[in-house]
Amino acid sequence: MSATMIIGGERRAAASGAVDEITSPWDGRVVGTVPRAGPADADAAVAAAVEGAAVWRRTPAHERLRILLRAADLADERAPAVADLISAENGKSIREATVEASRCGDVIRLSAFEGAHLYGETLPLDAAPGTGFDKIGFTVRQPCGVVLAITPFNYPGLLAIHKIAPALAAGNAVVLKPAELTPLTALALTDCFLEAGLPGAVLSVVTGHGTEIGDALVADPRVRKVSFTGSTAVGERISRTAGVKKLSLELGASSPVVILPDADLELAASAVAAGGYANAGQVCISVQRVITHPAVTGDFLDALVPRVTAIRTGDPAGHDTTMGTLISETEAVRVQRMIDDAAASGARVLVGGSREGAVVEPTVVADVDPSSPLHQQELFGPAVAVSSADDWESAIAQANGTPYGLSAGIFTGDVAGAVRAIREIDAGNVHINWTPLWRADLMPYGGLKGSGIGKEGPRRAVAEMTEEKTVVLHGRPW
Repeated sequence: MSATMIIGGERRAAASGAVDEITSPWDGRVVGTVPRAGPADADAAVAAAVEGAAVWRRTPAHERLRILLRAADLADERAPAVADLISAENGKSIREATVEASRCGDVIRLSAFEGAHLYGETLPLDAAPGTGFDKIGFTVRQPCGVVLAITPFNYPGLLAIHKIAPALAAGNAVVLKPAELTPLTALALTDCFLEAGLPGAVLSVVTGHGTEIGDALVADPRVRKVSFTGSTAVGERISRTAGVKKLSLELGASSPVVILPDADLELAASAVAAGGYANAGQVCISVQRVITHPAVTGDFLDALVPRVTAIRTGDPAGHDTTMGTLISETEAVRVQRMIDDAAASGARVLVGGSREGAVVEPTVVADVDPSSPLHQQELFGPAVAVSSADDWESAIAQANGTPYGLSAGIFTGDVAGAVRAIREIDAGNVHINWTPLWRADLMPYGGLKGSGIGKEGPRRAVAEMTEEKTVVLHGRPW
């Protein structure tokens, strides 16, 4: 399929005429082509969004709600086609792609309702010395204006919707810059909003490379809010480039799971086998590190390895495939190298570790040094690194011992231990008796430390897509 950018409601080629081929990481076939935007295209998208923001902020909430609910219905109707696109351009198994596509409509609905219920609060001004009942204060929220949404390749549909829908629900115009490797899904979902009646200038999609247009979009003073999901390195660059504007940054992770001696090991093994390999490990909250007590390490590994061995790789379009490819062979080579380096440093590869093209076998690596790159750096691939900790303090030190703090899990039968973990693990999401790889779309979601700033989830995202005003009504001029 040959796709165009969408700028101000118009379908356009790039000003330069350049195009990119979108290829399947499974077999290299060309899935489609898209324009390769340059600075002139980025400027046109922001200019259109400025006009769209002026219209959309004056559109009543009930009308915005009506349009977004229609867009949600269209997303539901087109979910099978969107799933096919996700699987084709991302390499995700069709099973996982179907689940992703099926969630998009619901996120739009959740966002639509939150955007229609933006409450303010009254202020007790008479509590201030010298102020009586002659003044009334309250707060109101208004849209930021133009929101720039920059989305990653790993969930090209769902993570785009988690940004677009709250921004639109709050009354903003949006410029969407999808990952250059997976733009087709974003374009297909954008059609749902435009066909639902969204004014064209309110939502633009610029396809191209972040290295060529990212800085121009982020630094543009007409953009008042940037919502980005991606690596910590790029998030830091955005922070330096953006200037004075609102930022939401959902960044990297090396998510830990702590397994205490009183844990249900069968439950823990089943959860890790699911949480470490979904989307071939290309999930910010994928299980990367497992920290076990020495008393249960052997039994846990005995329970985990057969479950990982049973994961079926292959053609992402095959309904028997449970794990697809990485996004590219380059990424697969990088992941395999990290596994090999850990093994060369004394770790044991219990299962997996090999690669064919963009497919890396599901891998379990035991006896991993907590200071090694396989623990400290974000892997973003289908391998789980297992290490041991002799006591609670060293387990928590390992869990907290990376630059990241997105999500964590702990398995224990002790309520006191669970409460201690909640208080002492530095992560934006803490799961008791499950792995970090669990997210309800409505919950607040975001990390600490190098894992970012701000929260997603429709209620929080809608709030972060607005500015708060304080209003004081003076009954007397003195």
